[in-house]
Amino acid sequence: MESLEIRVFGDPVLKRVAEDVHDIDGALVTVCDRMLEAMYQAPGIGLAAPQVGISKRFFVYDYGEGPKVLINPVIVDFDGEWEYDEGCLSVPGLSWNIVRPKLIHIVGHDLGGKEVSIEADELESRLYQHEMDHLNGKLLLDYLDEDEQKEAKKILRKMIMRHGSSIRPDPNGIQYFE
Repeated sequence: MESLEIRVFGDPVLKRVAEDVHDIDGALVTVCDRMLEAMYQAPGIGLAAPQVGISKRFFVYDYGEGPKVLINPVIVDFDGEWEYDEGCLSVPGLSWNIVRPKLIHIVGHDLGGKEVSIEADELESRLYQHEMDHLNGKLLLDYLDEDEQKEAKKILRKMIMRHGSSIRPDPNGIQYFE
């Protein structure tokens, strides 16, 4: 089975708000398996459906406890703040210090349809928030000031012109969220 291609900056699907998932079925399980394969290949710890061209509200992740899926997630509470150097495979090769809530409580459903409730801190919290941004049509660039955005877009356009959509980050570089 061919791995899914991770979409990069400039692809319109990355700016759309994803739609709720209404059916958890075999097709969704298959897509999630393929997304996990792409996420591990990248390498990453999370991958949202819009990043592979699917405008639906789910993401796959592996925060060290094995592969998981969160469907129709909602952040129901958050607290504090934490700054961290954050990158993204959809914005390859670049990273910025981004301030996000330190603690979150997120709920959603797993592939079995069972409700999932997670309280997360620091990096794990950031993983979920980052993937939620993708479901809401938001990229890391949206956190930057106007000058930083212009510079980042200039760099990304040059990379895309040089390499097309096949650009990928150096796996030995910074840690990437997808």
